[in-house]
Amino acid sequence: MTSAGLAAHIVRLDALVIDARTEGHHAFLTARGELVHGATDTLGDALAALPPEITAIELDMAGLSFLDTTGLACLDLLAEYGRHRGIRLTTRGWRGQPRRVLELTGLDTTDPLHTARAVEPVVRTASAVARERAEQLDLLRMEIAQLRHALDSRPVIDQARGVLMAAHGCTPDQAWQILRETSQHTNTKLRRIAAAVTASATAGGPPPPEALRRALRAAAAHHVG
Repeated sequence: MTSAGLAAHIVRLDALVIDARTEGHHAFLTARGELVHGATDTLGDALAALPPEITAIELDMAGLSFLDTTGLACLDLLAEYGRHRGIRLTTRGWRGQPRRVLELTGLDTTDPLHTARAVEPVVRTASAVARERAEQLDLLRMEIAQLRHALDSRPVIDQARGVLMAAHGCTPDQAWQILRETSQHTNTKLRRIAAAVTASATAGGPPPPEALRRALRAAAAHHVG
């Protein structure tokens, strides 16, 4: 069973998809994509489709690429689902940006549904603590910069996808694949390609460079036909 959380009026780069399998009374769910606004419906549909005899659910989060604060509502949904039905529900595989969000919100990444993060009572010298805090600060600054860049890029990329969807009659996923393939074949950043496509759709806007137009046509022929 696969459930995709992409409504017709919402365009996202990597919609949440949940695959499920069951073994006896145990269900194994695998999540991939982005845990953001709208993902709660996808998760709810996946849980509702499970057989009534299920007594334990394990959800693998290793395939998640992005988690925001609205996506954290999914954890509340999971916890409430387990409590109301008396089901043992666990998550695993948190990594990358989603894991960091859990850490920043004070949740235990090994069991965010039930346990608040516990601070390990380890005695360290003041210099060691200072070094660790400095390293954490550097990591946070890097992640914030990456998140800002991603947030700045998403609007123009979504606009470019809309232009390609209108031009080629393709799906949001096909438009995304056209942009990705063009970026790879021309060694051009995805955001620059998206900006060129979006600018060309405005009144009197300049067309993309010839090399970029050829790559876009080739990618469209490959993915749309």
